[in-house]
Amino acid sequence: MSDRDELKSNLPALTKQVTELVLAGSLQHAEQAFADAADQHGDLAVVEVLSTIAPQVTALHLSGFDGGKMSLATLLVPPKAWADSLAFIAATWDENQIEDDPERIAEALFAHIHGVVFAAEDTERRYELLQEASATDWGSTAFAILFSMAPRDILEVAGEISHKGPFITAATTSDSDIVPLAVELARATEDGWDRALFELFPDFRHSADLADAEFSDDPDEEPKFLQRSTKELLYRLRKQVPSSRSAMPKKGARKSMGTGIFN
Repeated sequence: MSDRDELKSNLPALTKQVTELVLAGSLQHAEQAFADAADQHGDLAVVEVLSTIAPQVTALHLSGFDGGKMSLATLLVPPKAWADSLAFIAATWDENQIEDDPERIAEALFAHIHGVVFAAEDTERRYELLQEASATDWGSTAFAILFSMAPRDILEVAGEISHKGPFITAATTSDSDIVPLAVELARATEDGWDRALFELFPDFRHSADLADAEFSDDPDEEPKFLQRSTKELLYRLRKQVPSSRSAMPKKGARKSMGTGIFN
């Protein structure tokens, strides 16, 4: 039996094993299962499993890792599988924390997205990840959440992109951690960049107009245009979590740790 045939025959069992480990909260054991599969069948085994497990499970697994924690899943998750999993990541958040500390959740979301997008020095993969994620409503909202943490910098980036187009570089903008991701999104997909911008700034419909907008330095002054807050965007993303009827795993699967992720 060839390695490919052996992987194909073992895939259902491996997928079941990883799913059960993730739902049980054993993320490190799930990572070890990925590592063992990669040792036996190559990285393709990890890619195949991540392509077949439910996106809710991928969301639960990847939410436990960020750029500071090594993960085969982070390195190898297929762009489409990752984009689908972003629809469920908000279900892992505690509503009290959204209300009381939205910035911390946004920072954790940034660590997750940044960790996946910049996991490897592979520009083609990076652009595929950004294109797939930003093509969805929930992906646009997720990027808007990150941008809401640095709206002035995003306006500056919008202006530079309007003038320089694909020639923009992160080095030509502010030193915000959000900027490199924003620049890469704009390079990867103009439509995805616009969708995220207009999710954050819904008053605008043209990026050239947005680039000319300015924030007042007076905190008491009423804003001249609408900007959704981080908290509002977090709630928007939570409302976009697919319903149980559209996302329910097969009967017999255990419920997850996430608040209502399968409910």
